[in-house]
Amino acid sequence: MNTELDSLAIALYVKTDDLLKGSPQFGPWRPAVGIAPQLSDAEPVTLAMMQAMLGFTSEARWLRHAHAHLRYLFPYLPKQPGCNKCLRKSADLVRHVTRMPAWDTTLWSDDVWVVDSTPVECGRSRETVKRSDLAGWAQYGYCVSRTRYFWGLRRHLVCTLHGLPVAFALTGAKADERETLLDLQRLAEMGVRLLRPARKGETERPGSQLFKPLRQVIESINETFKGQLDLERHRVRTPGGVAVRVLQRFLALTAAIWHNDHTDQPLLRALTAYDH
Repeated sequence: MNTELDSLAIALYVKTDDLLKGSPQFGPWRPAVGIAPQLSDAEPVTLAMMQAMLGFTSEARWLRHAHAHLRYLFPYLPKQPGCNKCLRKSADLVRHVTRMPAWDTTLWSDDVWVVDSTPVECGRSRETVKRSDLAGWAQYGYCVSRTRYFWGLRRHLVCTLHGLPVAFALTGAKADERETLLDLQRLAEMGVRLLRPARKGETERPGSQLFKPLRQVIESINETFKGQLDLERHRVRTPGGVAVRVLQRFLALTAAIWHNDHTDQPLLRALTAYDH
């Protein structure tokens, strides 16, 4: 097994365990009396990160790989139904854990953030659209960069120039990006100055010279999610399932940047050392 991924997994497990010791309310709810769980609350979070990092979009294939290669890290691994249940119950914990390593990087204090959205396709056939549990949240929308229509959601991301996620949201495909951004960030309270391209008929706006070089940065960050972390191949059909699969990708990228930052790696968004 990749020793770099092992190091990242152990570091994330310790970070999650420390968070739960100080703030146990972030962990999944458990009854006061009952059978003791065979997985600690930190283990599903660590497994979720490793699954996203290694590019397993099939739950069955991931569990076969984990049983064959990861038993030295995880002595007990649940079967597929139990794994899905653990991951969904841990969704709120994954969200909190994603924020903790982000705070613990030198990038969190960056004074320039970039904002963009990208499609999260959830179905292509008409039959899929009609029977999907995502109907009502997922919508038909248009992807300008690929010049095509799609049915699904939009992933909105606020991140640093190195790709460290600061805030994110999932909305229907037709949601307005600017309104979503205002919902994500209290801009005035945070002292954030929003730069955007001039609309038709407006005079040139301050900061317009930054947009062309930043476009390449944004596309590179999006490609990390789509290419290396397989954001668009989530293979689920329920709102909770999509949400937790997207959270997995944010957790994996944040954990890698955090680990690279603390180990003085030259490229903070590089995942190559962990994804094989």
